[in-house]
Amino acid sequence: MTSRSLNFVILTFILSWTLTLGFKIFGGKFSSSLGLIFAIIYMLCPLFAVFILEKFVYCQKIKYSCGINFSFNIWFIIAWVLPLIISFASLPVAKLFPGVEIVSSFDWFLERFRNNFSQQHMQQLKQQMQKIEFVPIMFLVLQALFTGITINAVFAFGEEIGWRGFLYSELKQKFDFFKTSLITGFIWGLWHAPLILQGRNYPNFPKIGVIWMIIFCILYSPIFNFIRKKSNSVIATSILHGTLNATYGFSIFFLKGGNELTVGMLGLSGFVILLIVDTIIFLSNP
Repeated sequence: MTSRSLNFVILTFILSWTLTLGFKIFGGKFSSSLGLIFAIIYMLCPLFAVFILEKFVYCQKIKYSCGINFSFNIWFIIAWVLPLIISFASLPVAKLFPGVEIVSSFDWFLERFRNNFSQQHMQQLKQQMQKIEFVPIMFLVLQALFTGITINAVFAFGEEIGWRGFLYSELKQKFDFFKTSLITGFIWGLWHAPLILQGRNYPNFPKIGVIWMIIFCILYSPIFNFIRKKSNSVIATSILHGTLNATYGFSIFFLKGGNELTVGMLGLSGFVILLIVDTIIFLSNP
């Protein structure tokens, strides 16, 4: 790795993990509303690291070094819809696991998180789910796509300017496509560790969840880097990331049975679909 890439990784981890430590020392609860604000700030740490390095250390223009390019092309559209396709594609795979079936009610979605939220919070979630249960699925899909390309993409940019901007530009100078993806995916996944250990994404399996998140990020990394390469823009990967976050729920909304490690985009069913997409990318010889 180049010295620039190492400096970025070290600074990003220092900022992120120090923020986590401070939040915990001062009594912050990761499941609270304040915890959500913390998670948003955490997502922006790669952006802060890039800004510090490029503005005060290397004195280079971030726009060019990190691939900030708004020139539209077809890969922006692909980045927008691909996470939705992958999310829904994981449903029939999840059904192959023992005790897992596809249902039409959101009740089992709530049941997954019964032990992770207070009774009051669960009641609020139940009321929200009852409101959207009668909303046509197409409306929910359109809402998720809109969220993914707008507010979610803005916050995802805070990560993407680091992983698929600064780090990608550095690593591709020394490694081929898949080595770059492997290294980026591992670092990206490990960076999530403090959040995972506090119950985010894998609330019932926080320790194993750290490993699962690393695997997930490694498997999704070639897809991100492929979009980055084809679109020549970190804006496209921000859309991909934002839409991934917005459409993840569709991979578990309609499932009864299983757990975070087996079903959903972050579980084994999602890993299978990501492996298939990665194989297609490999055969295309990027």
